[in-house]
Amino acid sequence: MRRASPGIDFVEFVEQRSGALFRTAYVLTGDAYAAEDLVQEALERACRHWRRVAASDSPEAYVRRIVVNLANDRWRRLNRPGERTAAVPPAERADPRDAYRSVELREELVAALHTLPMGMRTVVVLYYLHDLGDREIARTLDVSPGAVRSQLARGLAKLRAVLPRQDAPPAPLTSREGAR
Repeated sequence: MRRASPGIDFVEFVEQRSGALFRTAYVLTGDAYAAEDLVQEALERACRHWRRVAASDSPEAYVRRIVVNLANDRWRRLNRPGERTAAVPPAERADPRDAYRSVELREELVAALHTLPMGMRTVVVLYYLHDLGDREIARTLDVSPGAVRSQLARGLAKLRAVLPRQDAPPAPLTSREGAR
């Protein structure tokens, strides 16, 4: 197998990081098929220029930036005047002890993320999903750290307004209070 640089080769990179790239694309698009397409196209672009990508400080950040740019382009195409996507209604409230409630909560969160403008959504995803700091996000998106903090604060405020408050689940019914 031919190595592109002294660092990781492309096949190893794909095996190790494609899952994380898919999660990013999925949260940004809300659609598994669109996420797969974005990751595929991003990896194709990275492969064509792998020597430059592998020589960068962080190949994953480089390819993640490609995914974010492709998601932004897709969002712009889908949100031209006259073209609107239907908002996904939040899931019905269920028993918090329900083991499948986390799946519903995840769907609600992804739907709420899609109510945010793409730039704001991107900042929230990079901050919470990838645990990047404001300076790393600023460098990735080519904006100031102050703009990142502002977008993050506004995005969280909007998410809090859209999402129902999740209280702590009640104590289990099998409580043994009073038993000796």
